[in-house]
Amino acid sequence: MSDINAKRPDISAMPTYAFCPVITALEVIGERWVILILRDLLRNPSRRFQDLQDSLQGCAPSTLSTRLKSLEANGLIERRLYEQHPPRLEYLLTAKGREVGPVVASLRDWGLRLQEQDPPQ
Repeated sequence: MSDINAKRPDISAMPTYAFCPVITALEVIGERWVILILRDLLRNPSRRFQDLQDSLQGCAPSTLSTRLKSLEANGLIERRLYEQHPPRLEYLLTAKGREVGPVVASLRDWGLRLQEQDPPQ
């Protein structure tokens, strides 16, 4: 009879964060502006760069571009060419990106409760 633990890594020697699913999720959506980009794409199925830029006041175009590339690389959004000349792109959520919807809704609900407790000035 073989020892089934012999094939498993010694998790006691590994940092605890290596197994934390919250950290795994935050590595994908934890950067500044990402949740708001996803919020906008959840509200409107397809958005152009300028639409997102207009919605995210204070987000530099270079930052928005970086965040969109990261979301695409992680499979949460896709770019689609909607005009050939000049080339113009729109951004859409993938199925994986739509899975974040309940998380964004929970954040919205929590934010509403916070605003009720301490209304914005």
